[in-house]
Amino acid sequence: MKRLKKRNDYVKVARGARTPRRGFLLQSLRRPDAVEDDAEADARFGFTVTKKMGNAVVRNRIRRRLKEAVRLAGAAVADPKRDFVLVGRRPALDMPFTDLVAEVVGAVRAAASDKTGPRGGKGALKPAPSEEDKGP
Repeated sequence: MKRLKKRNDYVKVARGARTPRRGFLLQSLRRPDAVEDDAEADARFGFTVTKKMGNAVVRNRIRRRLKEAVRLAGAAVADPKRDFVLVGRRPALDMPFTDLVAEVVGAVRAAASDKTGPRGGKGALKPAPSEEDKGP
């Protein structure tokens, strides 16, 4: 599993699609520099947990659980030309680990389908109505 380490990479991925889950929010973005035939390309993952979730012990525990879930199953099903950021939420701390792994796999697969808009799911930006769409 390759990691995102620079703030600039996190900011770029934040503008991509979002896939909400109970234990985390998955942000994903296709890398524009990824070459189609590049066998070396791997999906890159980043992890973040805000201070709202608790003290450093709690935040690190959430982050470690998410990292392990991605290491075990998420990285294997990820699109190699994408970057992913998992934003940890409090339920990731208490939910059974097998459920967390299943949610990670489901979210990564949903992000790979890329059927959602640029911000994903509900609340996605809609095009402005044209003059023809407006009534009399």
